[in-house]
Amino acid sequence: MPAEDAAPSFPFAVEDPVEPPPEYAGLLARRPVSRVTIPTGDRVWLVTRHKDVRRLLADQRFSREAITGPGAPRLLPIARDSKSIFVMDPPEHSRLRRLVSRAFAPRRIEQLRPGIERLAAELVDGMVAAGPPADLVAGLAQPLPITVICHMLGVPYEDVGRFREWTDIMLSYDRDRHQEVLAARDSINDYLTRLIAEKRARPTDDLLMVLIDATEDGDRLSDEELLAFGYTLLGAGYHATTAGLVHAVLTLLRRPDRLARLRAEPALLPAAVEELLRRSQAGGGLGALRIATEDVEIAGVRIAAGEAVLPLITAANRDGTVFEDPDGLLLDRASNPHLAFGHGIHHCLGAQLGRVELTAALGALLARMPGLRPAVEETELVWSSGLAFSRPRELPVAW
Repeated sequence: MPAEDAAPSFPFAVEDPVEPPPEYAGLLARRPVSRVTIPTGDRVWLVTRHKDVRRLLADQRFSREAITGPGAPRLLPIARDSKSIFVMDPPEHSRLRRLVSRAFAPRRIEQLRPGIERLAAELVDGMVAAGPPADLVAGLAQPLPITVICHMLGVPYEDVGRFREWTDIMLSYDRDRHQEVLAARDSINDYLTRLIAEKRARPTDDLLMVLIDATEDGDRLSDEELLAFGYTLLGAGYHATTAGLVHAVLTLLRRPDRLARLRAEPALLPAAVEELLRRSQAGGGLGALRIATEDVEIAGVRIAAGEAVLPLITAANRDGTVFEDPDGLLLDRASNPHLAFGHGIHHCLGAQLGRVELTAALGALLARMPGLRPAVEETELVWSSGLAFSRPRELPVAW
């Protein structure tokens, strides 16, 4: 490993987008807390071991809100003074979490399951009807989550296409597209503002209406907070799920024996989804950056107040002291305390929704596409750059 003063560049060079960089193994074994340099030139502490990452995610001495401040290092394009729950600390985070948690209650998400399964089946049937090869990204991985989110927000079906187009642009962090990103953000802002006004005038039965009505001790979400929550849902619920599904399918396509077993034993699907989430490199955990508000020691390393720390979830999920055969794909792994949805107060509100969507999509593929296989060599895949969640632009498959 490089000397401490070298502070290697991060993110590390990617040799295989579906697997973690080789540096992770060395850090887990020998340097669980080390300095790296991010693209802005800032130095941050990288934390890799499962127990340390889990502790850090739950430790309120590490602030999410501080990364929105002037001059703060950042890996993703987070607006200054953002009202997103994603970058809030208590007590404001606690207040918003209480107000919105009802919209994501397990019972409410389970009510969505039949419709999500039906949509996944219809999308896969559409690809089957058109005949192989089919692009799994355009045919399933993109339309499934954006349609679900638009349904939850109460966006009319005829507007889903342009809503998705704006969202694809808005969630890019390619510097050359900065003006496009701002224009797309303005379009979504205007659309959601009108939608909120319409729902207040004519109440409906959807998630956005639940958020509008959410109240506790007379407290409600402001319009600015409603808009911020809409953006957060689009980022975490659309692009993250799209990329997660593509990574899951690629992982299974590389292991035809596991794919065949999963088709033969569909009861394994829930456990398989957890294992695929554990292994996924779709997000890289880059959005988890925090800043220490006081001096803290982790794994014998002193982190000073004001220093930035990145708990690297994708490395923690390959920690061999926690997971047997950490680089394997165990479809029936009995204990799987992965951190794919985070931990602590920022544990993903939409975790159950993400699980339902992945389970529905994989179930539809297994049931309707016997002999599912890649239609091109993996070396021919073109991976999107400038997106918060990595994925190939297309994934041609045959069956």
